[in-house]
Amino acid sequence: MAFTMGFNFLLLLAMAATNLLSLYHLSSTFQSPKPSPPVPIHIPQHLLRHLNDIRATINHLTASTSDSKRTSPVPHDLILHSQVAPIASSCHRHPYLLRRYMNYTPFSTCPYDLDLQETLILNGCHPLPRRRCFSKTPPKPTSSLPLNPFPTALPDSSVIWTKYSCKSFACLLQKNPIDFDLNARRSSLLKYASELDLPVNRFMQLAKSANSVIRLGIDIGGGTGTFAALMKIFYNVTMLTTTLNVNAPYSEAVAARGLVPLQVPLQQRLPVFDGTMDLVRCGRAVNRWIPLPMMEFMFYDVDRVLRGGGYLWLDRFFSKAMDLEEVYEPMIGKLGYKKVKWAVANKTDPSGLKNGEVYLTAVLQKPVSR
Repeated sequence: MAFTMGFNFLLLLAMAATNLLSLYHLSSTFQSPKPSPPVPIHIPQHLLRHLNDIRATINHLTASTSDSKRTSPVPHDLILHSQVAPIASSCHRHPYLLRRYMNYTPFSTCPYDLDLQETLILNGCHPLPRRRCFSKTPPKPTSSLPLNPFPTALPDSSVIWTKYSCKSFACLLQKNPIDFDLNARRSSLLKYASELDLPVNRFMQLAKSANSVIRLGIDIGGGTGTFAALMKIFYNVTMLTTTLNVNAPYSEAVAARGLVPLQVPLQQRLPVFDGTMDLVRCGRAVNRWIPLPMMEFMFYDVDRVLRGGGYLWLDRFFSKAMDLEEVYEPMIGKLGYKKVKWAVANKTDPSGLKNGEVYLTAVLQKPVSR
């Protein structure tokens, strides 16, 4: 009896020891191995930028007041506008500026924030999405506007001067005579001093000799609209002028002369129908500082709006001499236009001499048919 009990006790100890060893073995077998260091994944920069744009868009349109980094909810009119019309993708790259711009009270007077508007437009945020408010107007509008596009003086009462350092056109005439001395600018467009110059009357003679009719056109980067004024007063040609109010009221100056200003940045599609323009002129605002993809898109949009046989006029386009030969001339050549005029000369101001820059004045005619 005692022997049996002792034997059973030994068996019990052996079983317990076996179970303990099994548990130890199992625990060591299923223990999670140490994680290996992550393998870095290369993501292309253009994909990262695209993902950041998408993230900014989602964060902007779905933001809530619970986010401690945001001081206010997304303006209701921004959400409403996104439901009825597209918002330019470039707007979403500047969510803080866009939020400020859209933070207004519907059905009341719009905030007067020209600097904010121009910043958004220059960054490609166009058309601007603010829609349901009343634009501010000058406090004492003039009772009569000049019919002559070359008046003795532009009416100061047609401008809200709050945001500008100058408070009159007379001040602008002193500080920026290149743009606001209308008679001097007129003379520069009518004279011939070098191969780079193409007087307006000479261009019209070229068009006439080719049996081309000039009736409608666009002046890209046209400043205060002097080219459009000349075409109107001498040749009864209707020119639209694209311009922006960068540090001065260019759009108001164009309108005060009885001309049409278009608030369109260079990276945007021209707001006219296909094949309707006889002439597109690019002033000095079109130059080497424009990014190449934007420049190429602009040239092909010019081609879109020009009718067959229409003209592209580049007036003193400047770039580095090597870039003109290797980049811009091949880019322009892809259009397949006839070279009516092609003149190149050194840019002799300090910047031109330092950077080896040249001017190009060119008149190119679109094929009559493709």
